[in-house]
Amino acid sequence: MVDDFALLDAWRAGDLQAGSQLFDRHFESIHRFLRNKVGDDTDEVMQRTLLACVETRDRFRGASSFRTYLFGVARLELLAHYRRKRKMDSHIELESRSFFDLDPSPSTIVARHMEQQILHEALRRLPIDLQIALELHYWEAMSATEVATVLEIPAGTVKSRLRRAKEMLRDTMAGLALSKPALESTLGDLAGWAKSLGETLREGAAVSRKPVVEPGTP
Repeated sequence: MVDDFALLDAWRAGDLQAGSQLFDRHFESIHRFLRNKVGDDTDEVMQRTLLACVETRDRFRGASSFRTYLFGVARLELLAHYRRKRKMDSHIELESRSFFDLDPSPSTIVARHMEQQILHEALRRLPIDLQIALELHYWEAMSATEVATVLEIPAGTVKSRLRRAKEMLRDTMAGLALSKPALESTLGDLAGWAKSLGETLREGAAVSRKPVVEPGTP
């Protein structure tokens, strides 16, 4: 199988087939990562993420996998998206805010179970980087080093971040739950329901995908 970075370099040189292959290889994971954060703007932010990978390729020094690099770029594009949307100065730190703070409108995600709905709503109310840390841990099975690379933090702080995120998630769910049995079920198998929600989001990936565009195209 052709290496991800080889495909990226080929796409950068104008090979749209290489770009499409790279896009298809990582579509589901990045779509899931973005979908519960930007909703209807998912396709736009995905395109911006892939184009940003091309534009910042020279800055990458091979210290992580392409997958980790891609999620790191996606995170930065998420923050840039909300800065544009809310007309925020680039110096304002968004990482400690929640996606619910930035866009409190009802989520368009359709959960299959009450436990998934509770978990999803609670995740949206966590500080952005804590939500991302949990999702990378549960949905992408990333190591502490990989999570640290995506979040641009020291690897030694990841475990404490995850512990804090889980505590905040449990407290937030307790405040949201309308059904005590559903809350107890969610808390009783947090990892299981987190994985279940991730699969539901993956299955909800749009069937129709926008074509890959040439690097530098707006």
